[in-house]
Amino acid sequence: MELKFKHLGVAVPDLQKALLVYRDLLGYQLASGPFDDPIQKVSVCFLRPAQEGPELELVAPLAADSPVRKILGSGGGAYHLCYEAEPFDDALRELSGKGCVTVSEPVPAVAFGGRRIAWLYTPTRQLLELVDRE
Repeated sequence: MELKFKHLGVAVPDLQKALLVYRDLLGYQLASGPFDDPIQKVSVCFLRPAQEGPELELVAPLAADSPVRKILGSGGGAYHLCYEAEPFDDALRELSGKGCVTVSEPVPAVAFGGRRIAWLYTPTRQLLELVDRE
């Protein structure tokens, strides 16, 4: 199994307002998106830093029952780490064998061109997003 860090997910109530803040205060630039994902019930965009640093995924609720609303209710902010996995199914099995719990089974994701994603909690309750590298 090979995991490669992809981005840090940040819950925001409004993508457009958050984009301005991250651009004007922190120097981030829009890399791609926004994308509306009806399966995940979120709208997302990806930001790249002006200098060295992690890519960010801004995640806003797309529906009243979006899971991101719960995170925003707790104040929002950084809430997940994303890794590309290869081979994807082997990574899911290996992480499960190491105590991770699958929160959401693999589904295609709009923001990743239909590549599958899955959500897991680590044994210390950290939320991981896995993206199929292929």
